[in-house]
Amino acid sequence: MNVKLQSWGRYPHYPQTANPCHWRTDIGTTLAKITAQHGTLLPFGNGRSYGDTCLATSDQVLYMRPLDRLISANWETGLIRAEAGVTLNELLALAIPRGWFLPVTPGTQFVTLGGALANDVHGKNHHVRGTFGCHVPRFGLIRSDRPPIICSQQENAELYAATIGGLGLTGIIEWVELQLIPIRSSLIDATHIRFGGLDEFFSLSAELDSKHEYTVAWIDCLASGKAAGRGVYMVGDHAQEGPLAFAKQSKLNVPLTPPFSTINRLSLRLFNSAYYRSHRAGRYSSRISYEPFFYPLDRILNWNRIYGPHGFQQYQCAIPDANAASATRELLKAIAAARSGSFLAVLKRFGDMKSPGLLSFPLPGLTLALDFPQQGYTTTRIFVSLDAIVREAGGRLYPAKDAHMSRVDFQTSYPNWLQLEAQRDPALSSRFWQRSCNL
Repeated sequence: MNVKLQSWGRYPHYPQTANPCHWRTDIGTTLAKITAQHGTLLPFGNGRSYGDTCLATSDQVLYMRPLDRLISANWETGLIRAEAGVTLNELLALAIPRGWFLPVTPGTQFVTLGGALANDVHGKNHHVRGTFGCHVPRFGLIRSDRPPIICSQQENAELYAATIGGLGLTGIIEWVELQLIPIRSSLIDATHIRFGGLDEFFSLSAELDSKHEYTVAWIDCLASGKAAGRGVYMVGDHAQEGPLAFAKQSKLNVPLTPPFSTINRLSLRLFNSAYYRSHRAGRYSSRISYEPFFYPLDRILNWNRIYGPHGFQQYQCAIPDANAASATRELLKAIAAARSGSFLAVLKRFGDMKSPGLLSFPLPGLTLALDFPQQGYTTTRIFVSLDAIVREAGGRLYPAKDAHMSRVDFQTSYPNWLQLEAQRDPALSSRFWQRSCNL
C-alpha cells in the first residue's frame, strides 16, 4: 500500500506510511516486523483524528481499516463484537434495521470502533450516557511484550482504564464489544430554537437539557456587540414511530484541494449570518432522518480540503461549570476579535457521568469546538489567547483534536498521564505523546 496517510486536519504535515493488516491473526507478526525495522509505530484507523495523536513518531502506522468484520451479534440484547477497523457507519447499516443504535456517537460516522475507543469519543448525549467507553464491556488488545489479552473492568483492569481514551498507545485494539441502545425508528424528533446571546443559551440549556436525549448548539463565532453569542439551540430524541431505515443519501465531494483556504472572514461572515437567519424566531419542531441531525458534515466527502494546502486545526476545550459562563464569553470575544474560526462552531454541556478511561476529555461543564485555518503565526497568536482563558478557568483541551497544546498544559490538565505512560506499549509512540511528555 503506497498511499501516504495523514490526520483529518492535515496539520502537522507528517505523511504516514501505511502497513495494512487484513487479518487479526496477522497483527502480532506485522507489529513485530515494523518495530524491528523502525523501532516504533502506531495503529491508524480511518484518519478522523484532527491533530497529531494519530501520527507515529516513526511515521510508520499499522493500518487497521481492513479489519472491518462483525465477529458476533446478539440482536435480542444489542451486544455486538466487531473488529477494530469497523466504522460507525458500517455498524449502523447492520444495527438500525434491527432496531438498535449507537449509545454514543461523535459528529462523524466515519470513525472506526478502535478509534472511538482510543479517543473515548463523546456526543450530543453526554449528559445522559457519558462517553463511548462507558458502553464498552470488553475489548481485545495485542501488545508487543505479552500474548493477546482481553480487557474489562474485571480482567486486566489497569489496561482497560488506560486504553479507553489512551490514544492508541497501550496496544493494538483487536476487537471491541459494544452495548447498543434500542430504538423504534431511525427518525429524530428535533426542535430548533434561535437565541440571541449566551444568556439565552444558558437559560435554554437549564430548561431543556434534562428533558432530551440529545442537545447541542451552533454558535456564530464572529458575532460581536449585541449579537455576541447568538446561535441555534437544538434538541432531539429518537422518534417513537417511523421506519428503521439506514440512511443512503448521496454525498457531495470536494475532489481537489484549492490553492488557498476558502474559509476566510468574508465567507465565514456570509455563511454565519445566512445560517442564523435561516432559522426563524421561536421554537419549531420537525421529524428528520438521523444523518443530518448527527452528521451534517458527512454529506460532504473530503470537506477538510476546503481549508487549502496548509490544512486546519480544531480547537476544542472543556470548561468546568463554575467558570463556564464567564470563560465562554471571553473565548467568543477573543475569537470574534481575531475574525477567524469556522462555520460549524459547536457549544454544548457535558454531564457528570465519569468515564472509566484515565485520559477521558469531558468534565462537568461546557465544551466549545471550532476549526481554524492553519495560518502560521496568526493561528499561534489566537491559540495563545484562547489557551490563557482556558487555563485560568481550570479547563482543558481535547487531545484527539489537538496539534499545539503545551507540555505543561497537557500534564496539568491530565494528571493521570503518568499512569498511562506506565501502561504504554514500548513499541507504540505518537508525535502527540512525544511532544506532550517530552519523551
